[in-house]
Amino acid sequence: MISASQHVIPVIIIAGLSGAGKSSALKVFEDMAYYTIDGLPMSMTSEFMDVLTECGLESYKGIVLGVDVRQCSFKSEWTTAINKLVADGYSPTVIFLESRADVILRRYKETRRPHPFEGNGIGLEQAMTNERALMAPARAEADFIFDTSEYSIHDLRRVLQRRWQSEENDMKGLKVHLMSFGFKHNTPSEADMIFDLRFLPNPHHDPELRPYSGQDAPVVSYVLKNSVGQTYLRKLEDLLHFTLLQMEKEGRYRITIGFGCTGGRHRSVAVTEAIFEFLKKSDFAVSKEHRHINLA
Repeated sequence: MISASQHVIPVIIIAGLSGAGKSSALKVFEDMAYYTIDGLPMSMTSEFMDVLTECGLESYKGIVLGVDVRQCSFKSEWTTAINKLVADGYSPTVIFLESRADVILRRYKETRRPHPFEGNGIGLEQAMTNERALMAPARAEADFIFDTSEYSIHDLRRVLQRRWQSEENDMKGLKVHLMSFGFKHNTPSEADMIFDLRFLPNPHHDPELRPYSGQDAPVVSYVLKNSVGQTYLRKLEDLLHFTLLQMEKEGRYRITIGFGCTGGRHRSVAVTEAIFEFLKKSDFAVSKEHRHINLA
C-alpha cells in the first residue's frame, strides 16, 4: 500500500442527481487538465485510485471521479469507500450537484433520455424521488453543493473554473476590468455594463482644463468635487460593490465595465480612476484601461 505522504495529487469526487450536470462538470474538469472518469462504482474507487497512482499522472492536475449511483447498495458503499480512500492517504473533495425537481423533469423531457432509475413500473417523477433519497449520504458529506437549477452549461463552467482553475493560477474571485471610452469614437462591444457620464460637468468647455485628462487633479476636482459628482460617485460605488459581490457569489469570474463620456479624455477617465481605487481597496481583482484618452 502506498503511504499517505505519497498521495499528493488532488482527488475530486462528483456525485449528484441525474440531470443536474454531472457529465458536464466532468468535461469542465477534463478541459482543465484533470484526469476524469465517469460511472465508477463506489466500491471500486480505492482500487482504481491505486492503479492510477502507480501508472503516474504527472501531466494531470488531479483526478476527478464521477460516481455511478445505480447500485441499490450505494448508501452503504458510499461511506465505506470514502473512509477507505482517507485511510489509504487520499484527501477527497466531494462535489454534489442538484437541481429542483421541476427543472430536472423539464431537462429529461427536453432530452427524451430515460432516467437511470426509471423502468419496471417506476415513472420519471418517482425515479427522481428515489434517487434523491439514495444520494442523501453523499449530499450530507459534500464539501461543495451546487444547485444548477438556474445554470446554463456555461454558468456551470464558470463556477467550476472560478473555484478550481483560479486556485491554480493564484487568481481568486471575480476579475473586474474597467474601461473609459468616448461615445463619439465608439462604444466598446466587450463591455458587459456601461455607465453614461455625459451629465457630469465637462472640463472640455474650460480652455484651461481642456489640455489635461481625467488623471490630473484639476480635472478630477472639476468633475467630482461638486455636489452632483460626489453624490453620483458615492451611489455608483455602493451599486458596484453590491452588484459585483452578488456576481462573485453566483460564480461569475470576469466582467468588463465601461464608463463613457463624449470624448473619453476627461469625465470617463476621472470616474474610472476613482472606481479603480475604490474596488482595489475593496479587495477586488481590478484592472483598467483608458481607450480613447489620447483621441479626444
